[in-house]
Amino acid sequence: MKNKYYYHGSDIKKIAEKYGVDEKSLINFAANVNPLGMSPLLKKELSSNIDIISSYPDREYTDLKKAISTYTKSSMENVLIGNGTSELISLFIRHINPTKAMIIGPTYSEYEHEVSLCGGKSYYFPLYEEDDFKLRTDLLIERLDKSMDILIICNPNNPTSSCIDLVTMRRILDACKVTHTYVLVDETYIEFVNSMDAYTTVSLSEYYNNLIVLRSTSKFFATPGLRLGYAIVGDNSLIYDINRNSKPWMVNSYAAKAGEIMLTDTDYIEESKELINTERDYVYNELLAIDGYKPYKPYANFMLVKINKVGVTSNDVFETLIKKGLLIRDCSSFPFLTDEYVRFCFMGHAENMKLVESVKNI
Repeated sequence: MKNKYYYHGSDIKKIAEKYGVDEKSLINFAANVNPLGMSPLLKKELSSNIDIISSYPDREYTDLKKAISTYTKSSMENVLIGNGTSELISLFIRHINPTKAMIIGPTYSEYEHEVSLCGGKSYYFPLYEEDDFKLRTDLLIERLDKSMDILIICNPNNPTSSCIDLVTMRRILDACKVTHTYVLVDETYIEFVNSMDAYTTVSLSEYYNNLIVLRSTSKFFATPGLRLGYAIVGDNSLIYDINRNSKPWMVNSYAAKAGEIMLTDTDYIEESKELINTERDYVYNELLAIDGYKPYKPYANFMLVKINKVGVTSNDVFETLIKKGLLIRDCSSFPFLTDEYVRFCFMGHAENMKLVESVKNI
């Protein structure tokens, strides 16, 4: 819907060069990655398993699937491994080959891009600012019909950090069963959500064969370079068809082993959740108290903020902060958002304090 160029959280070198700042000193509030960095257990164990790159991965990824099954409390037969959620989004959309897709937005642009590559058309169901970007469920269900091949939901949603609970998801899935519509739920940020079990749809994969749940290790486990993702799918025949038409060894041995290790690091998982819960409350409450900004209640590890200052745009805030070594996301390129919106993730307390103080002085 919008083609304006924006900087991704991974564009550190390009941003540093343009604004004349030191790349190494930039604090990246735009990448939405766990500020603790990767799991200590992963650092320790993976280095001692370097020799596995001399062998092909198991074609079935049996040990990795077992680890995912245990971690997610789902059936191992419902697990599909992928080279990051980006590949999985592409695999599922291309397999379903939708003529029409409904996307709840504003959200991640890759969904619409993949639908267009298949020759399909995307129809956005908007989250409204006057609702604080909460879903109008009844209206969504009213607009579903048999012409919609797939409904795509990012939950928690990027960039709004809003979240749909499990009870509401069941209503949506029931409606989509009637219309024979697949439901793809991208749960990339779900592990950051407080009381996650009340929001994740993984348990519903045992009951709905139209449900596809995507997960990533990039954000919560701070390993975007591994490119490891997985899906929990209610329809085993869909998994079979995708595997049959995919190339073998899509995930390398190192990434597969890393997945087995990091998912068992319970101390790291709990520490990450505690840190984000604490810092999310701190930053949200601080922003609420600053005139000229409206923060929307966040569920993930990032927050959307509306700028209510006359003559101040998202680009102004972006450029002011980048000169102070703080990289945030200008959200004006997202569907339904304007140059009044910015997004930033939560880091360590010292970094978050610096961001809050800098925003106060704009």
